[in-house]
Amino acid sequence: MLHTDEILSTIRMLHNEHLDVRAVTLALNLNDCASSHSDQLCRKVYAKIMDHARNLVAVCEEVSEKYGIPVTNKRIAISPAATILAGHGQTTALQLAQTLDQAATECHVDFVGGFSALVQKGISTGAQTVLDSLPAVLAKTSKVCASINVASRKAGINMDAVRQLGSLIPQIAAATADSQGFGAAKLVVFANIPEDNPFMAGAYMGAGEPEAAINIGVSGPGVVNSALQRKISSRRQTDDSRRAGGMRPTVPLTLGDLAEEIKITSFRVTRVGELIGREVAQRLNTEFGIVDLSLAPTPTIGDSIGEILKTLGIANIGAPGSTAAIALLNDAVKKGGLFASSSVGGLSGAFIPVSEDSCLADAVEQGHLSLEKLEAMTAVCSVGLDMILIPGDTPPETIAALIADEMAIGVINNKTTATRLIPVPGAKAGDKISFGGLFGASPVLEVRNGGASTEFVRFGGRIPAPLQSLGN
Repeated sequence: MLHTDEILSTIRMLHNEHLDVRAVTLALNLNDCASSHSDQLCRKVYAKIMDHARNLVAVCEEVSEKYGIPVTNKRIAISPAATILAGHGQTTALQLAQTLDQAATECHVDFVGGFSALVQKGISTGAQTVLDSLPAVLAKTSKVCASINVASRKAGINMDAVRQLGSLIPQIAAATADSQGFGAAKLVVFANIPEDNPFMAGAYMGAGEPEAAINIGVSGPGVVNSALQRKISSRRQTDDSRRAGGMRPTVPLTLGDLAEEIKITSFRVTRVGELIGREVAQRLNTEFGIVDLSLAPTPTIGDSIGEILKTLGIANIGAPGSTAAIALLNDAVKKGGLFASSSVGGLSGAFIPVSEDSCLADAVEQGHLSLEKLEAMTAVCSVGLDMILIPGDTPPETIAALIADEMAIGVINNKTTATRLIPVPGAKAGDKISFGGLFGASPVLEVRNGGASTEFVRFGGRIPAPLQSLGN
């Protein structure tokens, strides 16, 4: 049960430490909008979104003001577009995307996710329409985000879909060359996609969800880092006092103690998110879905996953120990959040999007953090190779191979992994690229051995599911 006094006390304590509700996402099922006529389909989609989301932003702002907690992004996530595009072509797909863009603009939300397809075992006609239309859709809309699930523990990895995406991603980047390939930042390729993710660009509404639901994404890297710094500082002060009094120092602070502090802080942050989410849902007369406690950084100093790793003792992010540190952080966040709420879902862990985290971007610039080390860290973090800028001339087969590697990590370890790779047109390794705002800036990472995976990718087919997939 939620105790408002307890939560308000937490809010007061964390008010100046970058605690925010990163995303309030209205998930909406649009399957009943299907029609054989494109105009009618789009009219029904527009009407349903406006009916449910018209007051979303106003309600979020009211609840935010009531509790003094910023709600940074307001979003809509729809059921996969591939379903209602079955039987339609690319022209209708673009028309639908522009309808979503218009509705999102009129509702004043930041993004609308769900221009999505699930192709882990095969590609339906509707899914192929989504894939084929991605370059035009992501270039000609400003708020529409897309996601493609190409792998799962049960199905393995659909390498035919991976190969297509290896070619499509450079096309998307080229179509948005005037914004340095930013269109590719609105596409996430997943293994084991969660059905209730409130975070863009991968948000969508999966099967088995209610007609509409409010999902909350709470983020607090600054809060966690401040809690750890207080813990370390307090222990040092205690030891100094004991030494001054001729006493032995206390038992040394361990990584287990720091993990416990992360759990406690994550518990408190999750409670805040659930309070905000349930009130927004109640005011909109909508079901409450999940709280996703994912430590998603921003370029703001003091709101960084990298800074947490430094507080944990990793002086240069990417150095030996970085993977173990992110594993500790990710696990403790999940444990604290799960204890706080029976409605924890989505991804709930630590994100490492390079361009969106100034500390990670600095580590890349200084040569401490490579693409290979990032891939190793994704084996234990919450998502994967996120907001990775690569040279614009990276071969499509190499992009596909990067995706395949990340999907393999997800399938074998039965976890969600993803890629958001951005081949910046005309850019070379080391060039500094800035997208501005929450998307931040980063050097372009070097991709080694480009082209050396071409034959592997061209075989296509499906990498079979691992043995543990037969665990029913």
